[in-house]
Parts: sequence; C-alpha cells; structure tokens
Amino acid sequence: SFLSLSDSSWDAAYERELQTFQDIGDAGEIWFGEESMVRIIRWLEKHKVPLDSSVLDIGTGNGVLLVELAKSGYMNLTGIDYSPSAIQLAEKIREKEGMSNITLKVEDFLAPSAELSGFDICIDKGTFDAVSLNPDDAAGKRQQYVGSLCRVLKPGGFFLITSCNWTKEELLNEFREGFEILEELPTPKFCFGGRIGNSVTALVFQRK
Repeated sequence: SFLSLSDSSWDAAYERELQTFQDIGDAGEIWFGEESMVRIIRWLEKHKVPLDSSVLDIGTGNGVLLVELAKSGYMNLTGIDYSPSAIQLAEKIREKEGMSNITLKVEDFLAPSAELSGFDICIDKGTFDAVSLNPDDAAGKRQQYVGSLCRVLKPGGFFLITSCNWTKEELLNEFREGFEILEELPTPKFCFGGRIGNSVTALVFQRK
C-alpha cells in the first residue's frame, strides 16, 4: 500500500506528479478519490459551518481538497505537508486555479510551528495512517499527532478524519484524550468472500 512509503519515496512520488503537472497540467492522483472530498464538503455544508471558518488540511499533498473547499466558498484555508515537492505542486495547482485564499506551508505536523494554531476545522485524509505506519516508534508518533492536534485545533473545533487503516473503535481509542465523537460518515462498503466490510472509515470528532 502506498501509505507505507518512506518519506523519501513520498517526496519522489510528488516530484513525479510535479513533473506530470508541468507537462500536461494534470492535478495528479487524489489519494482517497473524489468521494472522500465530497463527503467532507457535504458535512461542512450540512452543519452550516461558516465560510470564514479557519480550516487546516493536515498532509495536504497536492492541495486539491483545498481548491474544492475554495470553490465551495470557504475563504480561510491552510494546507501543510512535510514534503516540499507536495507544497510546490499544490502551489502550482493553486496558481492555475487562481485561488488567493489558500495558504500553503511546509510543516511537520508532529512538531508544528507556533503560528499553526487556533483552527476551527482540521481535516486529515490518510496522514494519520501514514504516521501510524512509521517503522520508528509508531505509537509515540501517534501520541505526538494527538498532542499536535490538541494544540492547533480550537476547543469546540471539529476534526474530520478519513482512514483506510483503522476501524471506528480503534480511532475512538486513539483520540479519546481531548476529543469526543460526533458522528461516523457513510463510506463505500466492499464485499470480500461474502463478508461486507468497510475499507475506509470517516469520523467527525469535536475537541473538548
């Protein structure tokens, strides 16, 4: 699975996308597919989350989710990624789309800079998964992640996570310190050997 890639291969993957984008103007791979973006935007709209809410996309990759949020009217958008190639690609896509209300930064979420704080909404599609697969002290890294999330998200703020590695129960356990579950979002079911299961879990937490 792509999520077990090391940092350097992530960077290489984004460099390839950057090249492809420069060659043919294509936004490249959207890791979790269109439907996960639609699910997030629908939830924000259904709950009438104000358009000027500050939104942080953790591990933004090529930044396509932020572009879609901007198209839906959201005005205060930030994307971070520890891969400089990803942020470079996201900047090119943002420029091409003419989106001035998206801020992009190279940041390591496990050690966020001081100015990364006070967000109303944090969104994660696959970054917690990637952190969890770090061969070097994954449990410690997950704890760091939860600590960072508590620092950057306002009390009462929402955290929307899409994971293809963790079940609902496991995620509830991981985020029990400081967060409560609001709802589980419907995700596509798959059928394998007559058993129905979910390949993707999408949850909304609220920061206590």
